[in-house]
Amino acid sequence: MDILVIRHGQSEADILKVIEGRADFPLTQLGNKQAVQMAEWVNGYIKLDKIFTSPLQRARQTAERLSAVTGIPVELDDSLMEWKNGLIAGLSIEDANKKYPKPNLYFPHTIVYEQESDIEFRARAEKALSRIINENPLESKIAIVSHGGLIARLFQSFLRLPIISDVSINTSDTGIHHWKISTGGRRIIFANNLIHLEALSC
Repeated sequence: MDILVIRHGQSEADILKVIEGRADFPLTQLGNKQAVQMAEWVNGYIKLDKIFTSPLQRARQTAERLSAVTGIPVELDDSLMEWKNGLIAGLSIEDANKKYPKPNLYFPHTIVYEQESDIEFRARAEKALSRIINENPLESKIAIVSHGGLIARLFQSFLRLPIISDVSINTSDTGIHHWKISTGGRRIIFANNLIHLEALSC
């Protein structure tokens, strides 16, 4: 099985400098261009069978650009949404820190301000990846379009790291990670590939 894990393009929240999470902002004009470039590169690299995406606008719109180029329909999956950040969604970092400061004692199971705990977030990623891997044929070629935080947890799940882990990976706008699963095990082919964005920087 080949899995391409793709982050959405630039969103309006990036321009407004607010905390996104579950705040539902669309792609910017640049974000749309990034998504189109990504889609064209992916279509030339691998022939997809399925596209799964978070339903939040920035991810869904990115997945729709990929669908338009590949002809593969988009399947919405709520479990691929970004971290449920509760009351801080849509706030500036300054306002969030002022209104909802992080408690002095904070554990992996801690729930504050209507947010998802670290354990719940990781468990959601585990369930999403398990379902995608086990409910599709081993020869499948699948794209997952999601968000930076969720992708970091998917990475931990793919590598079978413990729930409490300090190993993470950053993903840029429309960054692509290629994972391969076979009877021989799991491999990372590449991580955060941005070659498709070279045309935008010229």
